[in-house]
Amino acid sequence: MMGVGEMGSLQGDLAIEMVHLRKEFGRKVALEDLSLTVPRGEIFGFLGPNGAGKTTSIKVLMGLVRATSGEARLLGLPPQDPRAKERIGFLPELFRFHEWLTAEQFLDFHGQLYGMPPEKRRRRIPEVLELVGLRSEGKNQLHTFSKGMQQRIGLAQAILNDPDVVLLDEPTSALDPLGRRDVRDLMRYLKDEGRTVFLNSHLLSEIELVCDRVAIIDHGRVIATGGLHELLAASMEIEVEAEGVTPAAMEELRARSQSVEEENGRLVVRLREREAIPPIAEILLKHGCKLYSLCQRRSSLEDLFIRVVEQEESR
Repeated sequence: MMGVGEMGSLQGDLAIEMVHLRKEFGRKVALEDLSLTVPRGEIFGFLGPNGAGKTTSIKVLMGLVRATSGEARLLGLPPQDPRAKERIGFLPELFRFHEWLTAEQFLDFHGQLYGMPPEKRRRRIPEVLELVGLRSEGKNQLHTFSKGMQQRIGLAQAILNDPDVVLLDEPTSALDPLGRRDVRDLMRYLKDEGRTVFLNSHLLSEIELVCDRVAIIDHGRVIATGGLHELLAASMEIEVEAEGVTPAAMEELRARSQSVEEENGRLVVRLREREAIPPIAEILLKHGCKLYSLCQRRSSLEDLFIRVVEQEESR
């Protein structure tokens, strides 16, 4: 892990950098030693249980909170730098918009805050309304919008300035399945355009469908990070149906695997790699067990999340 003093030498292909971040609120430590990097042009999932430090991390990235120690950078710049702020878009989890404004007025107001010239605002506002599925709602006041429509207009303001990095905090929490699909399509569109999406969501199935890489944090530290497929393949589970499994067979199975558990009369064997599957059958047959089935379970992001968080909590 590089030190804080090396930040200036980091490569320019990183959208987000957090190096040894620590944030204290009085006696409470929200971020303990958080380090991660996000390359440009990918969709990155940011996960963790409640109270893990996700919101504080995002506030540090937005320049809303200063870290007690460590450094954060957006596109190679400190988060407080105006040049960084004008190149990012942000949708917070809890937002309240000006309900008396129409959708177009609301976006025009935010366009002015971004410093966008009038001509660019006139061109861009219909584009983003189209992208979020609200093209026909531009003249309607926000107080008439459903919760899902409010979520969509929030997304519209987050991408209004054509940002290089988009920070989304629970962007699909108020949406139905069709709306969540539309947001996934929007994130893929942003990625195809070369943008970076930093996604915080409790909907792990959504993360699994759209993200290239993920980081799982707990107690203000990263406890797992990497490519999604790589992380899911790092540990696999085999479900075994067999009779006559002796204590000696169980002992050898445990010695050759990460763990062995009994579930509903079957054995669940956790392995590190695919090549470890054949020896499981050989062990059972050697000990005279009757083997009826052996099949690999598909590990989900939820399985991975629960496993690594529980391991962290048990330390």
